[in-house]
Amino acid sequence: MRRYHLFIIYTLIAGLLAWNLFLQFGKKPENPNTEEVLVRSAEGEQFRISIPEAKVRLFEIPEKLTFADEPVPMEQVDVLERFEREIYVNVYWQSNMILLMKRAGKYLPTIEKILREQGVPDDFKYLAMTESGLMNVVSPAGARGFWQIMPGTAKDYKLEVSDDVDERYHLEKSTLAACKYLKSAYSKFGNWTSVAASYNIGITGIRKRKEEQNQSNYYNLYLVEETSRYLFRILAFKEIFENPGKYGFELSEKDKYKQPLFRDLKVNQSINSLANWAIQHNSNYKELKIHNPWLRSQKLKIKKDQDYIIKLPLD
Repeated sequence: MRRYHLFIIYTLIAGLLAWNLFLQFGKKPENPNTEEVLVRSAEGEQFRISIPEAKVRLFEIPEKLTFADEPVPMEQVDVLERFEREIYVNVYWQSNMILLMKRAGKYLPTIEKILREQGVPDDFKYLAMTESGLMNVVSPAGARGFWQIMPGTAKDYKLEVSDDVDERYHLEKSTLAACKYLKSAYSKFGNWTSVAASYNIGITGIRKRKEEQNQSNYYNLYLVEETSRYLFRILAFKEIFENPGKYGFELSEKDKYKQPLFRDLKVNQSINSLANWAIQHNSNYKELKIHNPWLRSQKLKIKKDQDYIIKLPLD
């Protein structure tokens, strides 16, 4: 009977050894987070077995969070749960997060610079991510661009919207318009958390909810799901971007997309064919449209005493 038991033990050890060799020399790279277990045979021999890390794991949620230097009450159960929801939704949508991190290398430097110059907290760059994923998307309601600006808001903040031009797609100009809105909202609320929430529901909307519920703090308001989740999506992006390795994202600078060097061409006369114009300037229509998405047609009508700057990559 003892020999039978030894046979079973040695068979198990052999299987574990084979698995360990497969992990070490197989096609998959060695996982630095692999857990090692010490196995001892009946004869006193010791074998160290590596057990691969689980593919899906839980994360340690930070005890303290801030948005624009304003504390998030993580001690509230519902606040913790709402934040966790957005962490797991975004971390385990890996393809989306990887591409967002790559795009961030291309566009965040411009956004960060304008936020800094306008005196708006840097954390609002994560609001742009939440709104559009740093893509020139169009919402069902008609909001457009990185900052998802509606036509009426564009008019309020002097962004041109016409058949030929839509400056909601202009990264610098739309970011400046967003900053103007954010600072205007701050003058009304006095805190950046309410400002961020108002970007989703409107200044009147968040003020009305506060009055109805007799609460001044965003985290104490009962809101529709979209607005309830909105700030926590922003917070999740902030947490993941500030601690990418913790959540399994290990992109280097060379992995991120970059803007090319540009030459700025000032135009003050109408262009009947942007394709021909681009060729005349040693470029092509594709490059012109990629780097100037605010040009919305195949031509550009320019009024008297008006001009535009068109960006083309350096040769």
